[in-house]
Amino acid sequence: MARVNSSRRSGRSERAVRAVQHATRVLDRPVTTARLGQRLHDLTEAATDLATVAGLDLDSPTDLYGDGVVTVLERRVADLLGKEDAAFFPTGTMAQQAALRCWARRGGSDGVALHALSHPRLHESEALTRLAGLHTVPLTTAPRPTSAEDVHAVAEPFATLVLELPLRDAGFVLPSFEELVDVTAAARTRGASVHFDGARLWETTTHFGRPLPEVAALADSVYVSFYKSLRGLSGAALAGPADFVEETRLERHRYGGNVFQQFPAVLTALHGLHRELPRLPDHVAHARVVADALTRELAERPDRGSTGSPGAAVHPAVPHTHQFQFWFPGPADRLDEAATRQAERTGTALFANPWREPGLPPGFSFTEVTVGEAGLAWSADDVRSALHEFLGFFDTGA
Repeated sequence: MARVNSSRRSGRSERAVRAVQHATRVLDRPVTTARLGQRLHDLTEAATDLATVAGLDLDSPTDLYGDGVVTVLERRVADLLGKEDAAFFPTGTMAQQAALRCWARRGGSDGVALHALSHPRLHESEALTRLAGLHTVPLTTAPRPTSAEDVHAVAEPFATLVLELPLRDAGFVLPSFEELVDVTAAARTRGASVHFDGARLWETTTHFGRPLPEVAALADSVYVSFYKSLRGLSGAALAGPADFVEETRLERHRYGGNVFQQFPAVLTALHGLHRELPRLPDHVAHARVVADALTRELAERPDRGSTGSPGAAVHPAVPHTHQFQFWFPGPADRLDEAATRQAERTGTALFANPWREPGLPPGFSFTEVTVGEAGLAWSADDVRSALHEFLGFFDTGA
């Protein structure tokens, strides 16, 4: 069997990935560190659990080019989001290209208005322009959600406004619900459709204070992911009006996404909706406990070497979801080394994700923190103790 380099996509060295994999205390157990046997066990558990709890008939045929259990998942997603229909896609990149191509045809413009820090602009290798033939219209570069003012101010025409909720590269940030109402209304005054890049939409209800259907109702179409917060194997769904979703199924076929059989990914997606989705509000609430503990520990250590440098902070100060950024003065390689040594020597992986140096502000690095099921066992004192320990590894380099 060929060796799989799990560090290539995670952005960390194999040593760092192993350290997190073998750590006994983590805030979240990244799926990228799971062993093959564990993932196979997860799939078996999903099938058994769905048979007994969700009422899925495991004696029925699986799926063939999108029928069977795939249609069960599509109906479930449409109902959860309050939309007429939904279509399963193997990837979110494909789903969003299909959606935006359809809206472009309907709107008579190839313009797609979106934040300069949004996923399609930064992480999809220019797929919207090179494959979908669309033209991106950046609305702002500011590390904050898109505003109604941004939409009104742009001069270029566009058929679709894309809103990434939450905006990951700005710190998993969200607008208020009132601001979301305003920005979607602004798009419609421009005659544009609204599409939610909702890969992580599942965990936004705590911040918005609204149920998923009320949030999704502000958009004409919504994309959601199954392998991030819901911990499925892979896959995405696109939800919206029935005639629109049917049109995107044709685009899916053209893109090669009408896969022969997809039941392993679909089963884990259904399991995620059943098991993980109800837990996300608890994860969001505890992320705020963790963030506050990190902030308090930093505030009480102003004179201790490099850890006293100004600017070390949680962003946003009160997390909008169960994920946030932690910023610290220092080079990414030293911070990665400190995190790896802490995991190796103490079994505690406080920072399980790679550190990055964005360049601005100069001299700072940041990492993304996710609080999942494993993190619920951490008290505020546990978090402060782990940060104290991490800073010791960073200061001494040993």
